[in-house]
Amino acid sequence: MFAFFKKLLGGASGPPSLTPQEAQALAKAGALILDVRSAAERKTAAIPGSTHIPLDELHTRLGQLPQQKTIICQCASGARSAQATRLLTSAGLDARNLRGGIAAWQGAGLPTKSR
Repeated sequence: MFAFFKKLLGGASGPPSLTPQEAQALAKAGALILDVRSAAERKTAAIPGSTHIPLDELHTRLGQLPQQKTIICQCASGARSAQATRLLTSAGLDARNLRGGIAAWQGAGLPTKSR
């Protein structure tokens, strides 16, 4: 039981993560970018083509996610998306965390749009 909680909450190694450039390349190859921020945060900037499911709704909406695609979790700075990545991987999905979140994505000069 403790192993389950350690996996869900993250051990020393943390969830699998990607740089913004790696995430963009994986998305171009068919991965889904999942934005786990609030609706208000998403209005300021969003990664084009991303899907929005707030972190606090994710556990009840797992069935809406594709089972056969890699899912790249994204938030503002990478902390909430790391939680989402752990949740998805514990549910058997192939999930990765966008290291640094949308801030790192924008810092790398990658495109965003306002909602």
